[in-house]
Amino acid sequence: MGLFDKLKKGLAKTTQLLKTDVRDIFKSEGRLVDDELLDELLELLVKTDMGIQSAQQVVSRVRTERRGRVVQMDDILADFKEELRSLLAQPEEPIRFAASGPTVIMVAGVNGTGKTTSIAKLAHMFTAEGKKVVLGAADTFRAAAVNQLTIWAERLGVEIVTGEAGSDPASVAHRAVATALEQGADVCIVDTAGRLQTQQNLMKELTKIHRVIRNQIPEAPHEALLVLDATTGQNGISQASHFTEAIDCTGIVLAKLDGTAKGGVVVAIRQTVGLPVKYIGLGEKPEDLALFVPDEFVEALFEEVA
Repeated sequence: MGLFDKLKKGLAKTTQLLKTDVRDIFKSEGRLVDDELLDELLELLVKTDMGIQSAQQVVSRVRTERRGRVVQMDDILADFKEELRSLLAQPEEPIRFAASGPTVIMVAGVNGTGKTTSIAKLAHMFTAEGKKVVLGAADTFRAAAVNQLTIWAERLGVEIVTGEAGSDPASVAHRAVATALEQGADVCIVDTAGRLQTQQNLMKELTKIHRVIRNQIPEAPHEALLVLDATTGQNGISQASHFTEAIDCTGIVLAKLDGTAKGGVVVAIRQTVGLPVKYIGLGEKPEDLALFVPDEFVEALFEEVA
Protein backbone atom coordinates (compact mmCIF):
# COMPACT_ATOMS: atom_id res chain seq x y z
CA MET A 1 0.00 0.00 0.00
CA GLY A 2 1.44 3.36 -1.06
CA LEU A 3 1.63 6.29 1.32
CA PHE A 4 -1.26 8.10 -0.37
CA ASP A 5 -3.44 4.99 -0.01
CA LYS A 6 -2.37 4.72 3.64
CA LEU A 7 -3.29 8.37 4.10
CA LYS A 8 -6.72 7.79 2.54
CA LYS A 9 -7.22 4.77 4.79
CA GLY A 10 -6.06 6.74 7.82
CA LEU A 11 -8.50 9.54 7.08
CA ALA A 12 -11.37 7.14 6.28
CA LYS A 13 -13.36 7.99 9.43
CA THR A 14 -13.05 11.73 8.85
CA THR A 15 -13.84 11.30 5.15
CA GLN A 16 -16.91 9.19 5.99
CA LEU A 17 -18.15 11.92 8.32
CA LEU A 18 -17.77 14.53 5.60
CA LYS A 19 -19.19 12.27 2.90
CA THR A 20 -22.37 11.50 4.86
CA ASP A 21 -22.99 15.08 5.97
CA VAL A 22 -22.20 16.77 2.65
CA ARG A 23 -24.42 14.36 0.73
CA ASP A 24 -27.22 14.84 3.26
CA ILE A 25 -27.02 18.59 2.71
CA PHE A 26 -27.19 18.13 -1.07
CA LYS A 27 -30.00 15.59 -1.32
CA SER A 28 -31.67 17.73 -3.95
CA GLU A 29 -30.11 18.63 -7.31
CA GLY A 30 -28.70 21.91 -5.99
CA ARG A 31 -28.87 24.24 -3.02
CA LEU A 32 -29.17 27.99 -2.73
CA VAL A 33 -26.22 29.44 -0.81
CA ASP A 34 -28.05 31.21 1.99
CA ASP A 35 -27.55 31.53 5.76
CA GLU A 36 -29.15 28.12 6.37
CA LEU A 37 -26.74 26.31 4.05
CA LEU A 38 -23.74 28.21 5.38
CA ASP A 39 -24.69 27.26 8.96
CA GLU A 40 -25.00 23.58 7.97
CA LEU A 41 -21.59 23.65 6.28
CA LEU A 42 -20.00 25.26 9.34
CA GLU A 43 -21.48 22.60 11.61
CA LEU A 44 -20.16 19.69 9.55
CA LEU A 45 -16.65 21.19 9.36
CA VAL A 46 -16.55 21.79 13.12
CA LYS A 47 -17.34 18.07 13.61
CA THR A 48 -13.95 17.21 12.09
CA ASP A 49 -12.28 19.19 14.92
CA MET A 50 -10.63 21.71 12.63
CA GLY A 51 -11.74 24.41 15.09
CA ILE A 52 -14.39 27.09 14.79
CA GLN A 53 -11.98 29.72 13.48
CA SER A 54 -10.68 27.56 10.63
CA ALA A 55 -14.18 26.28 9.82
CA GLN A 56 -15.49 29.86 9.65
CA GLN A 57 -12.67 30.76 7.28
CA VAL A 58 -13.54 27.88 4.96
CA VAL A 59 -17.24 28.77 4.99
CA SER A 60 -16.35 32.41 4.43
CA ARG A 61 -14.87 31.47 1.07
CA VAL A 62 -18.17 29.80 0.09
CA ARG A 63 -20.07 32.89 1.25
CA THR A 64 -17.85 35.22 -0.75
CA GLU A 65 -17.75 33.11 -3.92
CA ARG A 66 -21.24 31.61 -4.02
CA ARG A 67 -23.78 33.54 -1.91
CA GLY A 68 -27.18 33.91 -3.58
CA ARG A 69 -26.40 31.27 -6.21
CA VAL A 70 -27.67 27.72 -6.60
CA VAL A 71 -24.68 25.40 -6.31
CA GLN A 72 -23.90 21.69 -6.63
CA MET A 73 -22.00 19.58 -4.11
CA ASP A 74 -18.87 19.62 -6.28
CA ASP A 75 -18.82 23.44 -6.19
CA ILE A 76 -18.75 23.44 -2.39
CA LEU A 77 -16.08 20.71 -2.24
CA ALA A 78 -13.89 22.70 -4.63
CA ASP A 79 -14.14 25.73 -2.32
CA PHE A 80 -13.40 23.56 0.71
CA LYS A 81 -10.27 22.14 -0.93
CA GLU A 82 -8.97 25.49 -2.09
CA GLU A 83 -9.34 27.15 1.31
CA LEU A 84 -7.93 24.17 3.23
CA ARG A 85 -4.85 24.13 1.00
CA SER A 86 -4.38 27.79 1.85
CA LEU A 87 -4.84 27.21 5.60
CA LEU A 88 -2.43 24.26 5.63
CA ALA A 89 0.28 25.88 3.51
CA GLN A 90 3.70 25.48 5.13
CA PRO A 91 7.36 25.21 4.13
CA GLU A 92 8.25 21.80 2.73
CA GLU A 93 10.96 21.14 5.27
CA PRO A 94 11.07 17.75 6.98
CA ILE A 95 14.19 17.44 9.16
CA ARG A 96 16.87 20.13 9.23
CA PHE A 97 20.04 18.06 9.19
CA ALA A 98 23.33 19.25 10.64
CA ALA A 99 25.95 20.39 8.14
CA SER A 100 28.40 18.02 9.84
CA GLY A 101 28.32 15.60 12.76
CA PRO A 102 25.17 14.11 14.27
CA THR A 103 21.77 15.76 13.85
CA VAL A 104 20.19 15.92 17.32
CA ILE A 105 16.40 15.68 17.60
CA MET A 106 14.58 16.28 20.89
CA VAL A 107 11.13 14.70 21.07
CA ALA A 108 8.45 15.83 23.54
CA GLY A 109 4.82 14.94 24.18
CA VAL A 110 2.25 14.02 26.80
CA ASN A 111 2.31 10.42 28.01
CA GLY A 112 0.08 8.22 25.89
CA THR A 113 0.30 10.30 22.71
CA GLY A 114 2.35 7.69 20.87
CA LYS A 115 5.66 9.41 21.51
CA THR A 116 7.79 6.28 21.91
CA THR A 117 6.29 4.62 18.83
CA SER A 118 6.81 7.83 16.85
CA ILE A 119 10.49 7.87 17.86
CA ALA A 120 10.79 4.25 16.70
CA LYS A 121 9.20 5.20 13.37
CA LEU A 122 11.63 8.10 12.94
CA ALA A 123 14.55 5.79 13.76
CA HIS A 124 13.26 3.25 11.23
CA MET A 125 12.93 5.97 8.58
CA PHE A 126 16.48 7.20 9.14
CA THR A 127 18.02 3.70 9.18
CA ALA A 128 16.13 2.88 5.95
CA GLU A 129 17.92 5.90 4.45
CA GLY A 130 21.24 4.37 5.49
CA LYS A 131 21.80 6.65 8.48
CA LYS A 132 23.36 5.50 11.75
CA VAL A 133 21.01 6.29 14.67
CA VAL A 134 21.52 6.58 18.44
CA LEU A 135 18.54 6.84 20.79
CA GLY A 136 18.60 8.55 24.19
CA ALA A 137 15.95 7.35 26.68
CA ALA A 138 15.79 10.53 28.77
CA ASP A 139 12.25 9.88 30.05
CA THR A 140 13.78 8.42 33.21
CA PHE A 141 10.61 8.82 35.30
CA ARG A 142 8.73 6.04 33.49
CA ALA A 143 10.43 2.64 33.39
CA ALA A 144 7.82 1.51 30.85
CA ALA A 145 8.93 4.23 28.42
CA VAL A 146 12.57 3.16 28.69
CA ASN A 147 11.68 -0.53 28.32
CA GLN A 148 9.50 0.13 25.28
CA LEU A 149 12.16 2.24 23.59
CA THR A 150 14.81 -0.41 24.37
CA ILE A 151 12.68 -3.10 22.71
CA TRP A 152 12.27 -0.90 19.63
CA ALA A 153 16.02 -0.21 19.53
CA GLU A 154 16.74 -3.96 19.56
CA ARG A 155 14.19 -4.59 16.79
CA LEU A 156 15.58 -1.80 14.63
CA GLY A 157 19.22 -2.59 15.37
CA VAL A 158 20.10 0.87 16.69
CA GLU A 159 22.15 1.96 19.69
CA ILE A 160 20.27 3.16 22.80
CA VAL A 161 21.56 5.04 25.85
CA THR A 162 19.58 4.64 29.08
CA GLY A 163 19.91 5.71 32.71
CA GLU A 164 18.80 4.56 36.14
CA ALA A 165 15.12 5.10 36.99
CA GLY A 166 14.65 8.62 38.36
CA SER A 167 18.14 9.72 37.32
CA ASP A 168 18.86 13.13 35.78
CA PRO A 169 17.37 13.13 32.25
CA ALA A 170 19.93 15.69 31.09
CA SER A 171 22.77 13.29 31.95
CA VAL A 172 21.17 10.62 29.74
CA ALA A 173 20.79 13.15 26.93
CA HIS A 174 24.46 14.15 27.39
CA ARG A 175 25.64 10.53 27.17
CA ALA A 176 23.44 9.89 24.12
CA VAL A 177 24.92 12.84 22.25
CA ALA A 178 28.44 11.88 23.38
CA THR A 179 27.84 8.33 22.08
CA ALA A 180 26.59 9.71 18.75
CA LEU A 181 29.73 11.86 18.47
CA GLU A 182 32.06 8.97 19.40
CA GLN A 183 30.43 6.52 17.01
CA GLY A 184 30.10 8.97 14.14
CA ALA A 185 26.31 8.57 14.13
CA ASP A 186 24.20 10.59 11.70
CA VAL A 187 21.20 11.11 13.99
CA CYS A 188 20.66 11.19 17.76
CA ILE A 189 17.01 11.14 18.91
CA VAL A 190 16.46 12.12 22.55
CA ASP A 191 13.18 11.15 24.23
CA THR A 192 11.93 13.43 27.03
CA ALA A 193 9.33 13.05 29.75
CA GLY A 194 5.87 14.48 29.20
CA ARG A 195 4.10 15.67 32.36
CA LEU A 196 1.85 18.65 31.78
CA GLN A 197 0.55 18.56 35.34
CA THR A 198 4.03 19.58 36.57
CA GLN A 199 4.65 22.06 33.83
CA GLN A 200 7.11 24.24 35.75
CA ASN A 201 9.37 21.25 36.47
CA LEU A 202 8.94 20.04 32.91
CA MET A 203 9.96 23.40 31.53
CA LYS A 204 13.08 23.52 33.70
CA GLU A 205 13.96 19.94 32.85
CA LEU A 206 13.56 20.49 29.11
CA THR A 207 15.53 23.73 29.28
CA LYS A 208 18.33 21.90 31.07
CA ILE A 209 18.38 19.10 28.46
CA HIS A 210 18.41 21.71 25.70
CA ARG A 211 21.31 23.55 27.35
CA VAL A 212 23.36 20.39 27.94
CA ILE A 213 22.96 19.33 24.30
CA ARG A 214 23.88 22.81 23.07
CA ASN A 215 27.04 22.77 25.18
CA GLN A 216 28.11 19.65 23.28
CA ILE A 217 27.03 20.80 19.80
CA PRO A 218 26.43 24.57 19.50
CA GLU A 219 23.71 24.29 16.79
CA ALA A 220 21.87 21.44 18.55
CA PRO A 221 19.21 20.33 19.08
CA HIS A 222 18.57 20.80 15.38
CA GLU A 223 14.92 19.84 15.77
CA ALA A 224 12.50 19.81 18.72
CA LEU A 225 9.51 17.75 17.66
CA LEU A 226 6.21 17.62 19.55
CA VAL A 227 4.17 14.42 19.28
CA LEU A 228 0.39 14.95 19.43
CA ASP A 229 -2.35 12.32 19.45
CA ALA A 230 -4.81 13.06 16.62
CA THR A 231 -7.60 11.20 18.44
CA THR A 232 -7.64 13.84 21.20
CA GLY A 233 -8.88 16.44 18.73
CA GLN A 234 -9.05 19.93 20.16
CA ASN A 235 -7.33 18.83 23.39
CA GLY A 236 -4.18 18.56 21.31
CA ILE A 237 -4.24 22.33 20.86
CA SER A 238 -3.76 23.05 24.55
CA GLN A 239 -0.99 20.44 24.73
CA ALA A 240 0.75 22.06 21.80
CA SER A 241 0.45 25.50 23.36
CA HIS A 242 1.93 24.33 26.68
CA PHE A 243 4.88 22.58 25.07
CA THR A 244 5.55 25.45 22.71
CA GLU A 245 5.95 27.65 25.78
CA ALA A 246 8.25 25.09 27.41
CA ILE A 247 10.59 24.39 24.50
CA ASP A 248 11.35 25.95 21.18
CA CYS A 249 9.41 23.40 19.10
CA THR A 250 10.27 23.24 15.41
CA GLY A 251 7.47 20.97 14.26
CA ILE A 252 4.78 18.41 15.06
CA VAL A 253 4.45 14.67 14.58
CA LEU A 254 0.72 13.87 14.53
CA ALA A 255 0.27 10.29 15.75
CA LYS A 256 -2.76 7.97 15.49
CA LEU A 257 -4.31 9.81 12.55
CA ASP A 258 -5.57 6.41 11.36
CA GLY A 259 -7.88 6.01 14.36
CA THR A 260 -9.84 9.24 14.38
CA ALA A 261 -12.82 11.00 12.80
CA LYS A 262 -11.16 14.23 13.92
CA GLY A 263 -8.62 14.51 11.12
CA GLY A 264 -9.48 18.18 10.74
CA VAL A 265 -7.44 18.84 13.89
CA VAL A 266 -4.42 19.14 11.58
CA VAL A 267 -5.94 22.41 10.34
CA ALA A 268 -6.61 23.65 13.86
CA ILE A 269 -3.05 22.84 15.00
CA ARG A 270 -1.53 24.54 11.98
CA GLN A 271 -3.64 27.68 12.49
CA THR A 272 -3.57 27.93 16.29
CA VAL A 273 -0.02 26.86 17.11
CA GLY A 274 1.64 27.95 13.89
CA LEU A 275 4.06 25.00 13.86
CA PRO A 276 4.50 22.91 10.72
CA VAL A 277 3.09 19.39 10.87
CA LYS A 278 6.15 17.44 9.71
CA TYR A 279 5.06 13.81 9.92
CA ILE A 280 1.83 11.88 10.45
CA GLY A 281 1.41 8.44 11.99
CA LEU A 282 -0.80 6.11 9.92
CA GLY A 283 -0.56 2.81 11.81
CA GLU A 284 1.38 0.77 14.33
CA LYS A 285 4.19 -0.54 12.13
CA PRO A 286 7.62 1.17 12.03
CA GLU A 287 7.09 2.12 8.38
CA ASP A 288 3.70 3.74 9.08
CA LEU A 289 5.07 7.28 9.20
CA ALA A 290 4.46 9.68 6.34
CA LEU A 291 5.83 13.09 5.49
CA PHE A 292 2.96 15.57 5.80
CA VAL A 293 2.21 17.11 2.40
CA PRO A 294 -0.75 19.54 2.64
CA ASP A 295 -2.02 19.01 -0.93
CA GLU A 296 -1.99 15.22 -0.52
CA PHE A 297 -3.74 15.53 2.84
CA VAL A 298 -6.56 17.66 1.37
CA GLU A 299 -6.97 15.33 -1.62
CA ALA A 300 -7.11 12.27 0.67
CA LEU A 301 -9.60 14.00 2.94
CA PHE A 302 -12.11 14.33 0.10
CA GLU A 303 -11.03 11.44 -2.12
CA GLU A 304 -14.13 9.32 -1.52
CA VAL A 305 -16.48 12.29 -1.28
CA ALA A 306 -15.97 13.79 -4.71
